[in-house]
Amino acid sequence: MTRRRERFINEHRDLFWYTPEKEKRDVSDELLVETILNYGTLDDFRDLKRVLTPKRVAQVFFSANGRQVGNYYPEIRNFFSLALKPYA
Repeated sequence: MTRRRERFINEHRDLFWYTPEKEKRDVSDELLVETILNYGTLDDFRDLKRVLTPKRVAQVFFSANGRQVGNYYPEIRNFFSLALKPYA
């Protein structure tokens, strides 16, 4: 894991309260994006784009299927569909 990603997860550790400390290093891009978009702030979203790149965030977001789509709140799904469309 890159230092930047590790630092980002550490700074947002309260959002990953259910993840055991030793497993925080293994948080997938999918879980990271889902958690930040659902529970983070817009500043957290901006920081996430710097950590993963806007294109990667869009790729993860738009590749969600089936049950993963249901993990996003409907209003979050709508907002970020519009916000990430230019990067898809």
